[in-house]
Amino acid sequence: MKRNLIHRVATSLVVLSSVSLSLAQVQSPYRLSLREAIDKGLQANLSVLVADTRVQELEGTRVRRLANLLPKVRAQSYANLQNRNLRAFGISFPGVPEVVGPFSNYDFRIYADQSIVDLQSYRNWKAAEVLAESGKLDYQNARDLVIRSIASLYLSGQAAAARAEAAQSRVTASDALYRLAKDRHDSGVATGVDVLRAQVELANDKQVLLAAQNQYKQTLLSLARNIGMTPGTPLELAEPLAFQPLSRPQIESSISSALLSRPDYLSLAMQRRSLAEQERANHARNYPRVGVSGNYGGLGRSIGSVQGTGVIQATIDFTIFDRDRGGEAQEIAARLRRVDDQIADLHRGIDQDIREALLNLESTEEQVQVAKEGQDLAQRELTLAQDRFESGVTNNVEVVTAQDSLARAQENYILAVSSHADARLSLSRAMGGTEQSIGNYLNKQ
Repeated sequence: MKRNLIHRVATSLVVLSSVSLSLAQVQSPYRLSLREAIDKGLQANLSVLVADTRVQELEGTRVRRLANLLPKVRAQSYANLQNRNLRAFGISFPGVPEVVGPFSNYDFRIYADQSIVDLQSYRNWKAAEVLAESGKLDYQNARDLVIRSIASLYLSGQAAAARAEAAQSRVTASDALYRLAKDRHDSGVATGVDVLRAQVELANDKQVLLAAQNQYKQTLLSLARNIGMTPGTPLELAEPLAFQPLSRPQIESSISSALLSRPDYLSLAMQRRSLAEQERANHARNYPRVGVSGNYGGLGRSIGSVQGTGVIQATIDFTIFDRDRGGEAQEIAARLRRVDDQIADLHRGIDQDIREALLNLESTEEQVQVAKEGQDLAQRELTLAQDRFESGVTNNVEVVTAQDSLARAQENYILAVSSHADARLSLSRAMGGTEQSIGNYLNKQ
């Protein structure tokens, strides 16, 4: 009896330990790297999924346009039982019945049609082929935009995490200052004002910490939502915010390279080529079309009497008057002008994007250096103020002031580093080929 009780208790403890371990594993946060966040975002983002369906749609259009140039073959078979009113066909002779039949008829036949010369269909197929390539470029542009968006969200999370960490360090320092002031007050070498001042500073820093932690959690919610994860999934950023210098390319060579790499710019160029092909197809509407068609099969009054019959014929078809051609030409000309204006505007936009990204990259790199120096100086000031207060040379006003200076210096450094990282991402987007070259612009841990 006693052994059974001990055995049950031991079994229960093992089960509870297993459940506790499983819950701990479930609740442990998922460590998410920037590369993994980008991969998940590309798989789940709606704009990428929609762009992919657009590619499939344009490919289907290309296949349909090509079908107009390929042979068309169909089979047909029928059997019927009918009678005929000869008088309705103008046949009326003495002794001939007015209605003949019923009689049967069986026909089994294969029909084939092939276009020989059809410039309009050929140009429409070429236009659809170029437009399908434009769709692929739009799809790549959608992926590049998602990469830029996900990287920015991850960067926001990194900056929020850095602010929360800095706030936590200030709370730790303020708590140490409070304890020191209290000990010195208990020893009779500090005033109650010093203790109260330290308490106020600690309370303020705790409030800042709570706000920073909440902001960090909100950035993780937004990041999870945009990469297709459940917003409630516990996340932890695997890569902290860090400064990564980047060599700056030459402006002119960067612009030339971007015009050959930006998928949005190349897509517009492809759309213009497609419209040019449509314009040629419009001109070809007045050209004659040549084709050949035929059929072969069996025809008879009964299945046993079916005999092989067939026909082959060539046709020439041309339009004498078609008012619709002028309206279509006007539509295509307007689209061409619109695309030309879009290409010119995007050319200027690419130039501006690259110049702004390079300016921001240079400026933020200098800001990081200045902010780093300011942070180091603020830390030294705090250390000296703490030593002076601990030695009884002064009250803790200097320490509180130094803590505030350090908080501003830390915020300046976080802002400078995150701005520099954002400038790297902007340059990656402006240069084009973001998916292929994004690794050169990310933090290398």
